[in-house]
Amino acid sequence: MTKRERRTFTEEFKNQMVQLYLNGKPRKDIIREYDLTPKSLGTALVRTKMPY
Repeated sequence: MTKRERRTFTEEFKNQMVQLYLNGKPRKDIIREYDLTPKSLGTALVRTKMPY
């Protein structure tokens, strides 16, 4: 398995991912659609104090 190049996300992008989750979109779908790692989405959710 090759290591991914580190990416940075804007606050706007992170907020959009959180809103998708809050609107009922499953985590796995968000991760797959936006090519995220589970940790990157989890970190965005923790930032907003959302349990996941």
